[in-house]
Amino acid sequence: MSMVKESIDVDIPLHHVYNQWTQFEEFPSFMEGVEDVRQLDDKHCHWKTKVGGVEREFDTEIVDQLPDERISWRTVGGDSKQKGVVTFQRLDEGHTRVILAMDFQPEGMAEKAGDMTGVLDRRVKGDLRRFKGFIEERGRETGGWRGRITPGQAGSATDPSGNTGRPMEG
Repeated sequence: MSMVKESIDVDIPLHHVYNQWTQFEEFPSFMEGVEDVRQLDDKHCHWKTKVGGVEREFDTEIVDQLPDERISWRTVGGDSKQKGVVTFQRLDEGHTRVILAMDFQPEGMAEKAGDMTGVLDRRVKGDLRRFKGFIEERGRETGGWRGRITPGQAGSATDPSGNTGRPMEG
């Protein structure tokens, strides 16, 4: 497996930055190569990507989620092998650091060559820059989900208000 780790400082309060990151179906708006993300339930998403002409579909599972601190995931199906964690650090009242660390298994010659030349590192750095622009332009999140998912938790998670799911808010 290969590892990439990047971070960015966002000029928005932590609560809003974290809430926006929970809106997985918005990821195609700022992540290069991500064509579609469909939220299946509180813990699972189905992804469609196209990178360098290679199309992939896979499912991810959130294995740990602590509001305003971290979200970790892994792939559970499809033709992509990865796991990672995004952490959120309050810098001050109006600024947040987002740190993304991801392990992935490059497949085929093109992905292996891209890994060796730092293509994924640059892509993740660009995705974080676009996320920063996405939320700073709006000044707040498009929605949010504040539930807690703990490693080994079975079934669906519940947010503190008793709601399930990750509804989009206008």
